[in-house]
Amino acid sequence: MAVEGTTRRVTRRRVRTRANLLDAAFEVFAAKGFGRVSIEEICEAAGYSRGAFYSNFDSLDELFFALYRQRADLIAEQVSGALAVDGPDLDVPAAVDRVTEVLLLDHDWLLVKTDFLVHAARDPAVAQTLLEHRARLRGAIADRLARARGHTALPAVLGDIDGAAHAVVAAYDGVTTQLLLDKDVEHARGWLKQLLTALLTDGSDTTE
Repeated sequence: MAVEGTTRRVTRRRVRTRANLLDAAFEVFAAKGFGRVSIEEICEAAGYSRGAFYSNFDSLDELFFALYRQRADLIAEQVSGALAVDGPDLDVPAAVDRVTEVLLLDHDWLLVKTDFLVHAARDPAVAQTLLEHRARLRGAIADRLARARGHTALPAVLGDIDGAAHAVVAAYDGVTTQLLLDKDVEHARGWLKQLLTALLTDGSDTTE
């Protein structure tokens, strides 16, 4: 029993250490950018030794990928949850409001995500990681739109549910590029709301 208890404590401590390293890394990457950060800087920010780092990650790249997956998966879950609130109906303006609140408030996340995008563009294996995340995000959006299809008609120009999901992600990409430069969250939120509402409605009342 003592061995089992010790193992549980070690496991919990390791989970906590890993989480603290990821949180510290997020702050350091957002402030300085990937490629300008050392393992020592992350350890110092988290309050751990290099030994603690290497007991959780083999390299800075591995930590960066883990950080990206953690944050990206969280956002995908938040988007899915924001779109699920309306039940079988889809109140497009209300859903767009909730999604833009989730997607636009974290400027630091946009900085880290952009670093990851540039890194991925030069490495096919990393690019695959990013593509998989984007596919999950589109899938969550497409699933919600499909479940509301009988209640909310989509513009025919989008082709199908998958096309609509691609359009939503593309609109987000475009608006957040401007947001990174001007840091005007309110303008970006308003513009994204307009774009998504235009994309996801056909201009007529189609609620049954």
